[in-house]
Amino acid sequence: MSTVTRFQIDHRRFLDPQGEALGPLPDFARDPAQLVPMYRAMYLTRTFDAKAIALQRTGKLGTFASALGQEAIGVGVASAMRSEDVLFPSYREHAAQLVRGVRIDESLRYWGGDERGSDFAAARLDFPNCVPIATQVCHAAGAAYAFKLRNEARAAVSFLGDGASSKGDFYEALNFAAVWQAPLVVVLSNNQWAISVPRSAQSATATLAQKAIAAGIEGVQVDGNDLVAVHHCAREALAKARAGGGPTLIEAVTYRLGDHTTADDASRYRDPAVVQEQWSFEPLTRLRNHLLKLGAWGPDKEEALARECADTVNAAVEAYLSTPPPVTTAMFEHLFATLPAALAAQRDEALRFAPVSAGRNTGGDHG
Repeated sequence: MSTVTRFQIDHRRFLDPQGEALGPLPDFARDPAQLVPMYRAMYLTRTFDAKAIALQRTGKLGTFASALGQEAIGVGVASAMRSEDVLFPSYREHAAQLVRGVRIDESLRYWGGDERGSDFAAARLDFPNCVPIATQVCHAAGAAYAFKLRNEARAAVSFLGDGASSKGDFYEALNFAAVWQAPLVVVLSNNQWAISVPRSAQSATATLAQKAIAAGIEGVQVDGNDLVAVHHCAREALAKARAGGGPTLIEAVTYRLGDHTTADDASRYRDPAVVQEQWSFEPLTRLRNHLLKLGAWGPDKEEALARECADTVNAAVEAYLSTPPPVTTAMFEHLFATLPAALAAQRDEALRFAPVSAGRNTGGDHG
């Protein structure tokens, strides 16, 4: 008997939960000019997240998927991307989207049921939120292959959750990208829960990162609450992808501190003591403590940031709430060059019941 191959999965962490360095740090982790913007982005994300939940609870927003506790993953990865790279998010990636230039009022419009919120003014290359589980990884693999065919030094970045790594789309996308050595980075946010299904009931593997091995690509596990580790790992994977080195799967281990969505009640299936314990690992405190040790942060800056983020979010909320609703016919547009007779009949019926304030416009610009 002989051994055909062996593999190992490395776990990367630079900062412990108290923000202490565990060893030599990457250069950027010693530079407040690079770290402070990422901390600010995480803080803004959390401020927006809390406001969005409050809006949903008061009937001013639809079902919302919180990123509480996962801010370091989105910010760490997105801040390592270039403008020409393309983001393929799932439905919990507003941290990454805000870094990429998506406005808060645009995100609120999306979660309020207005598809115009996905027509990003700045992040024109990025794809909108993807609610079907894992299909966005296939989209990203296809785009990455297109980049390779065009000899473009660009990368596609796709996010998904731990539950999504059990879907066939995920495996098919990894296999395709690996065979063609496409510039793809897949970020697997392992927050320990696929709605109410725990990680232990989803997969028997020791890590989720090792699922990359079956596809023949590199898999790495990172502490998803350590922004330094996430950003460093994403930088390496993106540089490799753009240089023709092929795909990487990054498993970012974290914990979903909130409900799956505002339609969920996680207290029905999670031990409150475990959730409380996980708060000691959350990413904002960890990075803030590191900045304090660098002498780059303090209470005055924290208070100023809190006010600034609150003002930014409140202004975005006002913009969202003052946006006129889409016209009744919007749901029938942008699907067919010529609307089929059956849908045309539905459109005409919808117009019969349309409120006067919504207008009876059968086409045209909706902003």
